[in-house]
Amino acid sequence: MTDIKTKLNIFGQNLDEITDLIVSLGHSKFRAKQIFNWIYLKSAKSFLEMSDLPKNLQEELEENYRIGSLALIERQESSDGTKKYLFALEDGSLVESVLMCFEGTERLTACISSQIGCAVKCPFCSTGTLGFKKNLRDDEILEQVQFIQNLEQERISNIVFMGQGEPLNNYDSVVSATQKLRQLIGIGARHITISTSGVIPQIEKLADEKIQLTLALSLHDPDDDDRDLLVPINKKWKIAPLIDSMKRYVNSTNRRVTIEYVLLKDLNDSDEKAKRLGQLVSNLHCNINLIPYNQSCSDTIFLRPDDSRINKFAELVKQHSKGKTVTVRQEKGHDIKAACGQLESSYREAVQSSS
Repeated sequence: MTDIKTKLNIFGQNLDEITDLIVSLGHSKFRAKQIFNWIYLKSAKSFLEMSDLPKNLQEELEENYRIGSLALIERQESSDGTKKYLFALEDGSLVESVLMCFEGTERLTACISSQIGCAVKCPFCSTGTLGFKKNLRDDEILEQVQFIQNLEQERISNIVFMGQGEPLNNYDSVVSATQKLRQLIGIGARHITISTSGVIPQIEKLADEKIQLTLALSLHDPDDDDRDLLVPINKKWKIAPLIDSMKRYVNSTNRRVTIEYVLLKDLNDSDEKAKRLGQLVSNLHCNINLIPYNQSCSDTIFLRPDDSRINKFAELVKQHSKGKTVTVRQEKGHDIKAACGQLESSYREAVQSSS
């Protein structure tokens, strides 16, 4: 029997690519559409499930090809219904994804990873403590979504690239994955958000793509000196040109962007910071999403502001941003370390237990 690692993975191939394969094997091209539907509409994980294919074709495909490369290592469920998944890639690397549900809506949002680890190394983000390990391929990004849908037997409606990694540092795979999310799985660009710490050349490149997705900027401080510490790539790409690049993105795509801001007690949560943040984005077509810091087991330095400080900060930002929409992100999955900035715990524990 062929070793699983030597089998060609066809997950992520479009209909034309699958058709070329089937024809090259000497079978009728209409079989390709059947296989395509089994993979992307019925979430089949084995060719032997494809009951409308001839037995000889099922066996030939099963012997030489495979559907996907991820293996589920662990699934955790929070008291609020959030689910976190630890996946192993075919080379043994580990990566986490999250599925979030929201009360009063049928919306299901998958928070997916684009890299293993992260090179940006924001000191308050647990993922950054891993360092950068590798970029994910577009099929590995896409398969996180399909795997979760298949496992939970539920349809994901929204995608956020807010898991492990800086998406724009894996630009080609991320853009390809967003296109395949629409073409293969049926999740439109308007339901996809890419979050970046501010990689200006790639923001401008993404603007030229004119994909109708939402771009979110992890700003976290309105002043260069302090942002240099919280978001280290600010030393290379400063705030003023960064905001200009976001304005160009808006002008090119006609899409409102999101400004993300993690609130850290006594560091970036003062009244003055709120006023400066509001003024900074007052002429940018954006919403502002405030993220109260999520304490991680490995942190001892950073703290979460109390609720009264969070609310005061939000009021001041709205006042000084010409009435922009300011929201405080609903905390999801904190008890299983699946909240914003916490994606490293399962990875680290799994690595330590195997060493």
